[in-house]
Amino acid sequence: MDIKVSENTTVVFDLDDTLYNELDFLKSAYISIAKELDPKGWQQLYVLMFSLYRNNKDVFEVISTKYGLNKTLLIQMYRDHTPNITLFKGVLDTIKAILAKNGKVGILTDGRSHTQRNKIKALGLNDFVDFIVISEEVGSEKPNPNNFKIIEAKSNSEVHYYIGDNLKKDFIAPNTLGWKTICLIDSGLNIHNDGYRHLTKQQTPQHYIFAIEELDII
Repeated sequence: MDIKVSENTTVVFDLDDTLYNELDFLKSAYISIAKELDPKGWQQLYVLMFSLYRNNKDVFEVISTKYGLNKTLLIQMYRDHTPNITLFKGVLDTIKAILAKNGKVGILTDGRSHTQRNKIKALGLNDFVDFIVISEEVGSEKPNPNNFKIIEAKSNSEVHYYIGDNLKKDFIAPNTLGWKTICLIDSGLNIHNDGYRHLTKQQTPQHYIFAIEELDII
């Protein structure tokens, strides 16, 4: 898919399951917690935690009981750990190509400021992004159009693209605002996998891709 980029173009990406696989963040957090709680037997603890997750059990409730820990502490450890995550193939090349055409790059994501900024730092994106909008920092979540209007005000661009994965909330606001919208199709590993529930006209992106590598910056 061709994206024509100039100094009047801003391309904005969702973060989780768009630039990297969010399941890798979850695995990274479980490993970090397991090593902290049981340095010698952490692999078996990790297996337990991930198995509980895959079977829709309350992982932190089970672990808090097993180790006599406050569940809130475990959740905080999950959110605050330094993640071991990597970008999807082609993401950095695509971003560099946008910047080379004098376009601007943004990240617009829901979540807690510290957690999301840890992810962005771990992915090595701070030096390649012009704008970052995180729901906790601005006081509203997608599909609130305010988050997208903040990008518009900062970028002063004529053309905006939004690339995301979550059909429930990613495309409602940018569609309404006249942005160009692109959905990265779930590879089968996405945290949110209920796309079949969210196929209304309002929620539907203008384009679909299977991989970021399909984007040609021209």
